[in-house]
This record gives sequence, structure tokens and C-alpha cells, in this order.
Amino acid sequence: MVTYDSHQTAIIDEGASIGSRTKIWHNAHICGGAVVGNDCTIGQNVFIGNNVRIGNNVKIQNNVSVFDNVFIEDNVFCGPSMVFTNVYNPRSYITRKEEYRDTIIREGATLGANCTVICGTEIGKYSFIGAATLVRKDVIPFAFIVGVPGYHKGWMSKFGEQLELPLTGNGVVECPYTKQIYTLVDGMVTCQEA
Repeated sequence: MVTYDSHQTAIIDEGASIGSRTKIWHNAHICGGAVVGNDCTIGQNVFIGNNVRIGNNVKIQNNVSVFDNVFIEDNVFCGPSMVFTNVYNPRSYITRKEEYRDTIIREGATLGANCTVICGTEIGKYSFIGAATLVRKDVIPFAFIVGVPGYHKGWMSKFGEQLELPLTGNGVVECPYTKQIYTLVDGMVTCQEA
């Protein structure tokens, strides 16, 4: 029994696992080995490869290709036309499928429009990658990353607002929207629920 919605132009290969209430839009293609969770939105012209795992409530906007060895946890936002890779040094005349590098996007992260995530990186929980940013190394939780190449500009809350904390050292701040307390200790942010 189909428990998801898909546009008539979407291609969903046999064997794909798609969760309840997920919506799949125009010209999307989901390969047979893919696993997509519940309550996801898969935008127009999205490609999802075979060795891909996507959690619940993930939003993948238009024109994104989620290639093999990309693993996305719950509540992640992938902005329009952002880019994943899976081979570090591709050549059209050399097959390197055995060299795919895992890319892991942790819970609640935001990947802005047109950003590029180089394979083999891990994007930390609730981090925020700005539009058109190039990510070429791991990103720690709650970090706000911008630029080419990406650099650490600040900290973001779970709510998606920039936190008034120093880049390094120690500090404490309350989110004015959720009343959650964010604590910076030795360059790492943690969140205490309100």
C-alpha cells in the first residue's frame, strides 16, 4: 500500500523505501536502493541514488542530486540547487565507485541554496551552511559557516537564529524565541532545553 504522494512525472524505481506522508514532486527520480523517511518533501528535478538514507521530515528543494554514500538524518533542510559529491578526484575516463566517500548530514542541519558539500565530510547537528558556501571539512554542531572556502562565522540556534556567542572560549546565551540555553565551552556549543 502506497502511503506517500508522488507527481505522475516522478520516477520511483522498484525497491525504493519511502515513508508515510512524503511528497515527491515533478521529475524527481528515486533509485531502488534508496531509503526515504516519513513526512519528507522531495522537490522538482531531485535525484536520489541507491546507497542513500534520508531521515524523517527532510526537505530537499528543487534541483538537488543526493548521490550514493550521502546519509541525511532527521529534520535536515537542503536548499535549492545545493550540491553533494561522492568522489574526491573524479575523472570521466577512470571508474572510482570503490572510492566513494561517505557524507553525513546530522539532525537539524541547514544547507543553503547553491552550497557545495565536498564528499567525506560530516555536517554537525543544527549547523547552518550559508548560501553558495563551499564546505570542504567537517562542521561542528551549531556552527554557522559561510564563504568560499567555508569559514566559521558564528553560531546558530535550533530555531535558526544567530547566537550572540564568541567563536571560541566560553559563553552562555538564551534563545529569545524558545528560551533554550546555549552554552559555549572550549569551542563547542551545547543546548539545554527550556
